[in-house]
Amino acid sequence: MRCRVCRERAAIEVRRHNAAFCSEHFIAHCREQVARAIRKHWMFRPDAHVLVAVSGGKDSLMLWDVLADLGYNTTGVYLGLGIGAYSDESREACDRFAQGRDLDLRIVDLGSEYGYDIPTGAAAARRATCATCGLSKRYILNDVALRGGFDVLATGHNLDDEAAVLFGNLVHWNVEALARQKPVLPAAAGFVSKVKPLIRLAERETAAYAVMRGIDYIVEECPMVAGNTGLRYKETLNEMERTSPGTKHQLYFGFLEHGAPRFEPREGEDPPDVHPCTRCGAPTTSDVCAFCRLREQATDPERVAVALTRGPKRRRG
Repeated sequence: MRCRVCRERAAIEVRRHNAAFCSEHFIAHCREQVARAIRKHWMFRPDAHVLVAVSGGKDSLMLWDVLADLGYNTTGVYLGLGIGAYSDESREACDRFAQGRDLDLRIVDLGSEYGYDIPTGAAAARRATCATCGLSKRYILNDVALRGGFDVLATGHNLDDEAAVLFGNLVHWNVEALARQKPVLPAAAGFVSKVKPLIRLAERETAAYAVMRGIDYIVEECPMVAGNTGLRYKETLNEMERTSPGTKHQLYFGFLEHGAPRFEPREGEDPPDVHPCTRCGAPTTSDVCAFCRLREQATDPERVAVALTRGPKRRRG
C-alpha cells in the first residue's frame, strides 16, 4: 500500500475512505478530521477556552493533543474515580502527558471531594457501576466547567462510541436519548456546552494516532466495565464494518442528517419544568437532583457497610 498523499509506503489503511497513509500524513489526516468536525458542527470559536475531559486512555489524550496542536486554548480535567490501581495508573498517564507538553491539568478526586468512590458508591446506592460512573462524571465535569468559566467541555467520544450508543438507542427506541444524540449539546441555564470533536475518527484510528505520536496511554479497559451492553453493540458493529467498511459512518452520520431532526421538540410542546436542586442548585426536574440523591446513598454509613460485604452491581452499562 502507498500513501494517498506522498505515495511513500503506507503505515495504515483506512478502508471506509478507500485510502492509506504514511505516519506523517495520517497524523495530518486525523487533525483535519477533528478540525472539520469542529467547523461543520460549530462546536466552538477559535478563541474559546476548552476544558478537555481526560481519562488516561487513547481517545481523550489524542483529542487533547490534537486540540493543542491546532492552537486552541485548552485545559485538561481528570476525575479520579477510586477504581484501585486502574485509577492510579490513569491519573499518572494524564500527569505525564500534561507535563510532557506543558499543558494545564486539573484533578478532581471523587473520594476526597465528594465522599465516595465508584465501586463502593455504586454498591451502596444499588446502582450499576457504569450508570453510577456516568452520572458522577456528567455532574462533576459540568460543575468544573461552569465554575472555571470555560466556554465548552470536550470529550473523547469517537465514531465507534457514538455509533454503538446510537445502535442501542435505536434497538430500544429510547426517544429521549435519541433527541440528545448530537455532536454538540448547546449551553443552557446551569449547563455548559458539550462537544465531541472525534466523531469523524474510528477507535482504531485514534489508537494508531496515539502510537504514532508517542502518547503513553492506558491500554487496559476499566475493570468495572465487564458486562457493559455497549461493548456488545460495538462487537456487532465491528463485524458489520469488517464486511462492509463505512457501516458505522453511514449509520451515525445518516442519523444526524435524516433522523435527528425528527426527534427535535415539536412546536408548541411545553418544555420540562426545570428548576434548581434544593441542595446544590443544579438544574433538575425534581426537588433533589439525581446526583445529590446518588451522593446521599453512596455516603450513607449503613449502606456503605452493607455494600462492602456484597459488592457493586455490574448488570448493565
